[in-house]
Amino acid sequence: MAEAVQGRAAFQVLVLPYRQTEAGLLYALFRRLDGAYWQGVAGGGEAGETPLQAARREAAEEACLAGAREFISLDSRATVPALHVTGGFTWGPDVLVIPEYAFGVRADSKELVLSSEHTEYGWFSLDSAMSAVRWDSNRTALWELDHRLRRSSAARES
Repeated sequence: MAEAVQGRAAFQVLVLPYRQTEAGLLYALFRRLDGAYWQGVAGGGEAGETPLQAARREAAEEACLAGAREFISLDSRATVPALHVTGGFTWGPDVLVIPEYAFGVRADSKELVLSSEHTEYGWFSLDSAMSAVRWDSNRTALWELDHRLRRSSAARES
């Protein structure tokens, strides 16, 4: 992996907040200010951070989901063009793509606090979330998280 440059690590994180309701599982998505599209909490790692540390920081910064929360590390991985992340080849001309690591995090309330990066948030069913998001990596991570949560819920009930 490329080394951190100017405090920025060469990876992204995607965090999908979720909550269980009487109607079923819901997933929080955020509408980006700079692109007007829906996605999970997303951001870059900082120098010295692990992907989980970056996910915790981003969830706190972008949705006020801080504290001792259980994060579910997902197997879903993607690569993102470096140019789309920082606007340039931040880590040199040979680092064309960087990895994106995905996580789920349980939200205790339907109320979230938006950062200045977003214009709004909403709670979506899986099908609605899959239709709303722009990026395939978000769809894959949503599917995996939903499957894991439903499987663990079924296991607890049996």
